[in-house]
Amino acid sequence: MITPDYYYVIVGGGLAGLQLASRISQDIFFKGKKIAIIDPLPKSKNDKTWCFWEQGKGNWDDLITHSWKTAGIYSSETEKIADLGDYSYKMLRSIDFYESIKKQLQLKEEFLFIQDEIEKIDPVTRTAIGKNGSYTATHFFDSRPDPQFKKDDKRSLIHQHFKGWMIETENDRFDPTAFTMMDFRIRYKNTTCFTYVLPVSPKKALVEFTFFTPFLTEEKVYDQQLEKYLKQVLRIENYKILETETGNIPMTDYPFEDQNSDHITKIGTGGGWVKASSGYSFKNTEKKIDELIENIKSGHRPSYKLLNKRFRKYDAIFLDVLEKRNDLGEELFMKLYTRNSIQDIFRFLDEETKFSEDIKIMKSLFHPQFLKSFFTKI
Repeated sequence: MITPDYYYVIVGGGLAGLQLASRISQDIFFKGKKIAIIDPLPKSKNDKTWCFWEQGKGNWDDLITHSWKTAGIYSSETEKIADLGDYSYKMLRSIDFYESIKKQLQLKEEFLFIQDEIEKIDPVTRTAIGKNGSYTATHFFDSRPDPQFKKDDKRSLIHQHFKGWMIETENDRFDPTAFTMMDFRIRYKNTTCFTYVLPVSPKKALVEFTFFTPFLTEEKVYDQQLEKYLKQVLRIENYKILETETGNIPMTDYPFEDQNSDHITKIGTGGGWVKASSGYSFKNTEKKIDELIENIKSGHRPSYKLLNKRFRKYDAIFLDVLEKRNDLGEELFMKLYTRNSIQDIFRFLDEETKFSEDIKIMKSLFHPQFLKSFFTKI
């Protein structure tokens, strides 16, 4: 038998791929195993901002740009200011994450970074075929999403698409101790959309306009909505745009996990690790990787029991509601945040609640469309 080039090949050097590589590098179980991380981009710029809630200290606190202990949720009729208690909401710039893990892994002789775009993985020959070469391994961790998820009519697909401006004002305009989680006061044509504000200093904040919709929109729409929000809600006329950030996170109940096999494990977005009902991925990825590592050490498939079927069903129902009645988003999210403690919401979204607690939260959201979506999905 021909010896493979690598023990593991990690396809994708983004959030999931680098978190996985970092965890492997810290565990003596994997000592001596040669690992390649293959990505088409050098990951040398800040291409996104990750935010997540977390109790107490975390593994990434040294890289955090800012954190908050108070959240605001607003609609045209009501508002809620929530103390996060023992949680903090944390902001991490991707470039800081990339550079930190690359620096850590470059000290390990077992790890190699390769810039290439993988087009196909052959499970029979255990070969990843790229534009610049081919790479054999005993196992592949693949973060590329199956493009079929965009075409599967049996599954719901909501695009979380957004544009954000990091702005700086002439005078103090922000409270850096509190952030805006959802502000529905600037609307757009019967869609689920909101503004998200992350103040990092009295004069600087990331202001992001976000859609949860089955469709995409033109670039100018984001700019118009951001300008309206700054002028009409924040009453800011003069500001400087320091950075721009755009993105589209797929929120779907497509079964990405069906592509897992004895020699290929789908990870990250490609593994269905993005929380389908919220689009959050950072902490979810960290948890999945811990479970994946334990599976390997216990002799299981890496993908063994990684996804919680109960919460996948909840997500599928919620996505179907938003797909069929996208105008309901503001009503549903305001019910969620005004009828439940934010700590219970975080636990529910982290899939840490008991069934009895799930029922309480779902009752607080009730709308007749949920019954229709329940029978559609279940």
